[in-house]
Amino acid sequence: MSAAARRWLPRLLVLLAVLALVLLGWRGWQARQATRAAQQVPAGDPVIELAAIDLATAQTQLLRSGLPITGVLKAERSAIVKARVPGELRDLTVREGDTVQAGQVIARVESTEYADRVRQAQQQADAARAQVDIAQRQYDNNAALVRQGFISPTALDNSLASLNAARASHRAAQAGTEVLRKSLADTVLRAPINGQIAQRLAQPGERVAPEARIVEIVDLSRLELEAALSPADSVAVRVGQSASLSIEGVAEPVPATVARINPSAQAGSRSVLVYLRVAAQPGLRQGLFAQGQLATGQQQALAVPLNAVRIDKPLPYVQRVADGRIAHQSVQLGARGEIAGETWVAAQGVPEGAQVLRGTAGALREGTQVKLLTPTPAASAAAGGRP
Repeated sequence: MSAAARRWLPRLLVLLAVLALVLLGWRGWQARQATRAAQQVPAGDPVIELAAIDLATAQTQLLRSGLPITGVLKAERSAIVKARVPGELRDLTVREGDTVQAGQVIARVESTEYADRVRQAQQQADAARAQVDIAQRQYDNNAALVRQGFISPTALDNSLASLNAARASHRAAQAGTEVLRKSLADTVLRAPINGQIAQRLAQPGERVAPEARIVEIVDLSRLELEAALSPADSVAVRVGQSASLSIEGVAEPVPATVARINPSAQAGSRSVLVYLRVAAQPGLRQGLFAQGQLATGQQQALAVPLNAVRIDKPLPYVQRVADGRIAHQSVQLGARGEIAGETWVAAQGVPEGAQVLRGTAGALREGTQVKLLTPTPAASAAAGGRP
């Protein structure tokens, strides 16, 4: 290498090093500018994906308002046959489940003693009647003697008093006989209504006292539900309103109608008893538990699901989807009703056909972008296969 080349080599190396430093500095400056620019660009708004089950459509609905009711089925007509006279019970052959007709003999009480008393009383009445005849003949004789002037009128008055006393004794004896005949008739126990035997409360051969219960009869052709309502709820109840009852052991809902309303509140609980006549159906029995909904009114109104209404602001509102974003729409609430097992409420202030978020979607900030998920064929098939 010549002397000139040796002099230029160090200078060339220094120049190359300077160029490398300048290049590295330039690239670092560009990277910093890119980072700074990226930080200045605003981030895109998040998009919330919603499923179809998260949305409901505000639409005009027939809202049927109602009251929950519970109670036990009871027969409108029932009777307990009781002994009217004391004695030994006989001829009781009916048992639980047997059908009886009104007037049918259910049982008898030993009647020998009562029959003897009737005969005794009748004989006493016959004797009293004989005394009346004697007194009548005596009076007639004395009346003839008075007319002929053989005796004084005072004797006739005494005969009349004796006749009246005999007549009174006869009437008393006859009344006593009728009382005993009634006791004899009471030894025969008859069914007061048509129905079925629900309970047999005594056994043949048992000695019963007056008012002892023998059998209970119920008429299942007319059943009713006795429901207790609070005073506030009872104000809206009217005779003739309908209800749908779910009765244990019965698959289908059973219709019922308000037949009577107790005019007095119950002491202590202050509840009001409402009686609903239940439509007769095979299999219904007295004592079955029932619950259901009593319809107290209906109204056509623009409504949304009740769980779509939020109350975390001073005024109730719904989360409405408008142009792909969430808008909070204040509403004025009205009547409520059950539709397909879900509670809907009348809402003024939301346009008909608007898409509102159900409560399952949660609370979203106003202006949030949303996107409706399109269900896949597999998801649609799975949803269609649900019961």
